[in-house]
Parts: sequence; structure tokens; C-alpha cells
Amino acid sequence: MPGHATADGRSAPLGHGGEAAHTGAGATPAGEDPRGPSAAPPAPPPPPQPPSASPARPDGSERPRSAVSSDRRDGASATAGSADGGPFSPAGGDGAGAPSGSAGSGRPPSVAGTDPREDPTTPPAPAPAPAAAGTPPSCEGGALAGVPPRLGSAGGGNAAAPSSPAGGGGNPADRPPVAAGGGPTSAGDDAPGAAAHSARPLVPAQAPRGGVVGDGPPTYDAEPTALPAAEADGLDQLVADTVLDGARYGTYTLRAVSVRGDSARFRGEPRRDALLTARFGTGPAALVLVAVAGGIRGSDTAHLAAADACRWIGRAVGRSHARLAEDIRAGRRGDLKSGLHRLTDRSLGKLRARAAELGVEPEVYTAGLRCLLLSADPACRTRVFFGVGGGGLFRLRDGAWQDLEPPLPDRADVTGAPVVGFGSAVPEATPEGDRLTMDLGIPTGPSPYIETPPPPAAEPFRFRASVARPGDTLLLCSQGLAAPVRGEAALAKELAERWRGPKAPGMAQFLADTQLRVKGYADDRTAVAVWEA
Repeated sequence: MPGHATADGRSAPLGHGGEAAHTGAGATPAGEDPRGPSAAPPAPPPPPQPPSASPARPDGSERPRSAVSSDRRDGASATAGSADGGPFSPAGGDGAGAPSGSAGSGRPPSVAGTDPREDPTTPPAPAPAPAAAGTPPSCEGGALAGVPPRLGSAGGGNAAAPSSPAGGGGNPADRPPVAAGGGPTSAGDDAPGAAAHSARPLVPAQAPRGGVVGDGPPTYDAEPTALPAAEADGLDQLVADTVLDGARYGTYTLRAVSVRGDSARFRGEPRRDALLTARFGTGPAALVLVAVAGGIRGSDTAHLAAADACRWIGRAVGRSHARLAEDIRAGRRGDLKSGLHRLTDRSLGKLRARAAELGVEPEVYTAGLRCLLLSADPACRTRVFFGVGGGGLFRLRDGAWQDLEPPLPDRADVTGAPVVGFGSAVPEATPEGDRLTMDLGIPTGPSPYIETPPPPAAEPFRFRASVARPGDTLLLCSQGLAAPVRGEAALAKELAERWRGPKAPGMAQFLADTQLRVKGYADDRTAVAVWEA
């Protein structure tokens, strides 16, 4: 119903039951003017409303007012729609949160569906339907009836009502209609449980710890400076600066990384180390192979030879993975050693054949090769190492490093039956002094056969099978990391502090750990670590 016009041009709100709202003692009854019927001047027209106060429909008619309106001129907002359909007093005024008509309110509440600012000639909006029992209170702009709205909140509560086109957003009449007693809320209202989700504490991510150990700062920068040279027809030969990988099987956690050295980063040379991680098979019978290869320093094809060595040993192990996995779980060390020795020799023989195809010397196109075989069976803790060439094999147990790869003895100190490429020469006399041969002085004629130069001495084959304990950390690395671990006590101590215990570091932290810089050591670093749970 339209309100009665007052002397200042406002429309007086109507009370319940169609009677005029009383504003104080001695108020004139509804429908009468204190100056009398003849003295009452005609009601002046209402003040013009801004365009945002009442948007028009496409047909030119004015949009009906919201069933839950409020008057912002006195700083209060009225909402209706309690569980029993009773109205609530404005939120934010003198009587915020009190029922309609309670003491402490400077003005009596307006009836839902009316607005004191409405034009007396405009028909009132239809009254809202009564709320059903058990229906939750309606929301206006995301605020429950009788609860002060959280205007302007960006999260953690109900969203504020949409603002007006002019940008003010302070006129509640511009909001879309909301049905009393649990009507649909605006699209900005939070979903159930959003407040609890926003209250969940956030754990800040910790940056990986790097650093420098030893005496003095390193010579080169810690970050890459120059990229390796590339050719248009040889883009498949490019090598990334860093390779990082990891996995978890059975009772162990695996971390593997290969990083270009500070010297190669500064000079724009490719990474000479190569890394291969592969799993063959499924379930407990699966076999994990990690291969590390390092090319010869000063060779333009060192990175290619290292990549070929990893690829060919991976192919050989993959074809025999079922038998190798069975031997590891059964503990057949003799069969493992002989079989892996043959596979390693075949892979290195392919390197020599590849060198002939490229027209380079076999001594140049070669690489050291070191591998780990790990069973995926949780009941198997046997870790197998094999390969040729330099590098390191360490075990961290009880906070102390153990070098599992003893240094090779001098060839002149080895006695016994010689082996291919390794061992001592046959002695000329027995310990009793008896001569085994006699020089008759007869010259030896030339051989009728064409003799080829003897092949270079082969690197000795290395093999070790060990049983891991809970809490152990096994480290297989290339020469670029093995040298500073053996030569710089501060680096070995720092890595022992970081890697002790059964819990493996994250991928980023493991990368930072292997990049701990030491003055005088700037070669490529490749590391494979296994944490035993």
C-alpha cells in the first residue's frame, strides 16, 4: 500500500493491519492530517530517483520493488523471512538484530513490500508468500535475516550484493528480488562448506636449501651462462642442462638427477653425463634400472657416447629383466655377476662399432657406465651394482658414509691367473729360482699373418650385491660428485646431515642438495640415491 505523504515530501510507512505507523506520543490516526482536511496541502511529487534506483523493463514499466527492502538513509536494512514468516528489525541500526517493534528502535519497522521512498501513485508490489515451516531464513546480498551483512567481503563469508551500474551499489532497491523464506540466493553466495574450506590453514612452501661448502667461493656462477651450440640438422643431439627423476617401489624411495657442471655452463658445452631410469615388468616382479654414463673430457661426441651407453645397456637389461629379477630375489649372485658382465661387454662393444661408423677413435667415443638394479618386491632388499669406469658407490648408515667401492689395486701387485685386460704377467722364474724358459738365441722370423694393433686395456668390471637395512641411504654417482665427496669433508658431512633417516627429500630439495658447490669441483654431477624405509 502506498504510504501517506508527509510535509517534507517523504512517504510515511504504514504499520501492521493497515494503520499508520506511530512515530511518537499523540500521533494522528491513520488517514487524518493534524491540520484538518481543509488545511492539508496537496502532496508534492516525490524526488526524482537516480537511474540505478529502479531499472526499467524493456517495455518501459518500472521493475517491482524487492520484497525485502531497506532504507539506507538511516543506516539500517530490513529483511523478512524468518522460519515462521515474522519480520525482523533492520540490521546495523539502533536495534540491530531485535524483532520488529522492539524497544530501542528509533523508528517502527516498515512492512515487507513497502518503501517510504516509493511514489504514492505506484501500485505496491505483491506481498511475498508465507514461508513454509523449517525453511531457512532468506538472504539479502548473502546475509541472513537479522544478521548484519558483511558488505564488501572478498571471501570467507557470504558475498556482497551486486553493485549498481553507477558503481555505488548502496541502494537495496537495485538488487534482484529475493523470495522471503528461503528463495534462491544470488550467484555470489558461497556454497555449503566454503567457509570451512577458507579457514583451512595454508602451509607455506619451503624453498630448497642450496649453499656453498669448503674454503672460499667457487670460480664460476651458480646459474647457467651459455647454451651449447646447435645445428639445424642435429637438434636430436641436444642435451638438457638438468634431468630430474624419482619413484617409490616396495620399501625404498628413488631420487635421480644429472646436472651440467659450472664449467660447462660457463663455456657453453653440453652435459657429458647421461642418466637413464627405466622400469621393466609390473607388480612385485618388476625391475628398476638406473644407468649413469660419463663421456670423455675434451671430446665433442662425449655426450653422444654417454647417451648410447645408457640406451644400449637399458635395451640389454630390458630383454632379460624377467631372469634378472628372479635371480635378484633368489640371491643368485654368481649368475648375476656373470650375466651382467656379458651384457656390459656387449654394450661397450657397440660403442666401439659406433665409433668406427663415425670415423673416430674408439678411445674417444667411449664412456664409463655404472648401473643399479632394484627389485620392486617389498620383501626383497637386495641392491645390485655393476659397471665399468670411474665414479662412486657410497652408503650412509648410522650417520656415517661408507665407501662400498674400494680403490683398484695396481696391476703390478696382482698375482694369479691373468684375465682379459687385467692382471700381472707370467713370472719368468718360480720362487725357487728355476727358469721356466731358455733363450737359445735363435731369431724369430716375421709372422705370416697380418697382425692388428692390440685393443686397449679394458676397464675392470665392477660388481657388488648388498642387502639394505631400514634407514640406509645408497648413493651411486658419477666422478663429478664422487671426487668432492671423497676430497671435501665438509660436503660429505653436509650431505650426511641432509640425507640421514628413512625419509627421502623432495625432488626440488634433492636437486639443490646435489648442487652444493665446492671450490675446485666444477664437473657434471649425476647422482642416484635410494632411501630405505
